Amino acid sequence: MKIAIIGGGPSGMMCAIAASENHEIDLYEQNEKLGKKLFISGKGRCNLTNNTDEESFLENVVINKNFLYSAIYTLSPLMTIDMFENFGLKTKTERGNRVFPISDKSSDVIKTYEKILRKNKVNVLLNTKVSSIAKENDKFIINGKTAYDKVVIATGGVSYPLTGSTGDGYKFAKSFGHNVNKTKPALIGIILKNDFNLAGLTLKNIKIKAKVNGKKEFEEFGELLFTHRGISGPTVLSLSSRINKYSSIELSIDLKPALNFEKLDARILRDFDEFKNKNISNALVKLLPKDLITYVLEQAEIPQDKKINQITKEERDSLIKSIKSFKLDFSQFDLIDRAIVTSGGIDVKEIDPSTFESKLVKNLYFIGEVIDVDALTGGYNIQIANSTGYTCGINL
Repeated sequence: MKIAIIGGGPSGMMCAIAASENHEIDLYEQNEKLGKKLFISGKGRCNLTNNTDEESFLENVVINKNFLYSAIYTLSPLMTIDMFENFGLKTKTERGNRVFPISDKSSDVIKTYEKILRKNKVNVLLNTKVSSIAKENDKFIINGKTAYDKVVIATGGVSYPLTGSTGDGYKFAKSFGHNVNKTKPALIGIILKNDFNLAGLTLKNIKIKAKVNGKKEFEEFGELLFTHRGISGPTVLSLSSRINKYSSIELSIDLKPALNFEKLDARILRDFDEFKNKNISNALVKLLPKDLITYVLEQAEIPQDKKINQITKEERDSLIKSIKSFKLDFSQFDLIDRAIVTSGGIDVKEIDPSTFESKLVKNLYFIGEVIDVDALTGGYNIQIANSTGYTCGINL
């Protein structure tokens, strides 16, 4: 059987690997090399999966978790690690169970895929863009000339378009009658309206909170980074995937989540006693980053040059509220072409979750980021690509 797989990212490569034992595979990639987006993932280190069990993994899937049960149990994170290790890629597990190549080079991950593809005699067609897919009788015709028994769409989403993720898969899906859910940026930085001069400031062990549509609340604990236009960092990326469906978003940071109101008050009183002859802005240097103090006092409505011995109990309470709920004025999510993954995509109701075959068109399949599934940061999205690709591949 002759099969075309469109897209040389992790899902396409894994599908080709799994299917090539029994079929003749043409793997189409429009770029000059395979895994171009994979190459830049994890800041060039490639967080290739998360070292966790299936149930814990699925808890980190944001959209359509149930749809992925079969795939994640067919190729689990631990099975993925074993597969790469067996082909010579040494891995390590870091904070948050994130798995990286021991070399810290994403290129080594891609070389491992390529090694297996060569061993399995997959025909890799680089610099070959698929512009059209048509079905004639029982065959699929690609670019008006080559006939295939089956076609797998693994073209990715629309984030990082320079890597080749330009939304072609959605165009193909629509041409075959599939519904494509609206795409949004996921795992993305947030642009703020606040006029902060805090670019480069990193906050650790904070809790960022989001209240959406006036009622539902989400929160993430960990690290946050201020940028020239807003905020980013692990907590922000994960939070963005949870709240990108909502129109009304209120953001705040608990700068001291380990301290409740009373304990924080006691801590502030100790610092005030130590700096009792100073301005309040100088009395908070042990508690808060220096650059942040101005804005915390501004939200608490306390003049920076007010002396400690003049601070009232009401002002102290206002200061604590400002520290425990430092307000951020949400503007918008950053542009989708900067997003780590795309939220939205081909409607999973029209795809068989055990094979990834279209329910509308026989012998047409969809895998990876082109489907409406996405997860939090930590290697989960690349694992979804691998699991959907492998599950599809063995069922072709």
